[in-house]
Amino acid sequence: MPTIDILGVPHVYDLTQPTTSGEVLVFIHGWLLSRHYWQPLVERLSVDHQCLAYDLRGFGCSQPRPNTSFEQTVCNSYKLSAYANDLVLMLKQLDVRQVWLVGHSLGGSIALWAADQSPDLVKGVICLNTGGGIYLKEEFERFRTAGQQLVKFRPRWLCHVPLLDLLFTRASVARAIARQWGRQRLIDFVTAHPEAALGALLDSTTEAEVHRLPQIVSRLKQPVYFIAGVKDPIMEPQYVHHLASFHTLFQGHGANVIEIANCGHLAMVEQPDAVAEKIRFILTGHCLEGLKDAGFSQSD
Repeated sequence: MPTIDILGVPHVYDLTQPTTSGEVLVFIHGWLLSRHYWQPLVERLSVDHQCLAYDLRGFGCSQPRPNTSFEQTVCNSYKLSAYANDLVLMLKQLDVRQVWLVGHSLGGSIALWAADQSPDLVKGVICLNTGGGIYLKEEFERFRTAGQQLVKFRPRWLCHVPLLDLLFTRASVARAIARQWGRQRLIDFVTAHPEAALGALLDSTTEAEVHRLPQIVSRLKQPVYFIAGVKDPIMEPQYVHHLASFHTLFQGHGANVIEIANCGHLAMVEQPDAVAEKIRFILTGHCLEGLKDAGFSQSD
């Protein structure tokens, strides 16, 4: 597994071969997940675009070195801005200069932050199952409490409980996904570093952070698109539309939002063909007319 050091933490990544396209697609996973879930999309899109998928700090295989903790590393912040900074540093070390970011859920929020931090690197953003911008105090408090309990009770032996992976094939999706993905979800759930798992949850769901995200979207000059699952129980389409509405491309009627029927919160493994088709549509000339109407040009 290729590994690159970012602020004292080894980051594991997968990078496909270069293509004639000058743009690299960079895939950013969500909370308690890993880079593996992007493989179906990478297989479909790497023919035309070089693809980079990596594990966020503290998730998947991007763990602190043995006998160290995140407190001993240069960066022990779990804010969206810190994870975006990790990404920008990675792109610069890999000498990747023009990217479209594709982020899932929490990863979509990180992509938006990275686009804001480095407009010279990020040509555009595609958010998958990502929305928000509305702070509902009681709901967020319940979500944070439930999340903290999940993070606290994750003994390693859960991976060996018979049939437990079957529960993960049905959680937050419209239809059961393949068992291999249920198994992967269980592994990623158990192995996420406790500091990162808890920190990313709490730091990304404060009232200030929730309200800051629409402000970022509103000032992005790059094109930003949102792909929503119609049956997503975690990030319902109404919240996706809300966040998307702060971008110029929204045009008052959701022009930058694409919905996928019979799809839940893991669109990239639930319906990889449909998601790949939507991404190709966004990346090709089909969107040029919409970009011009919104005041963007190819040079932007």
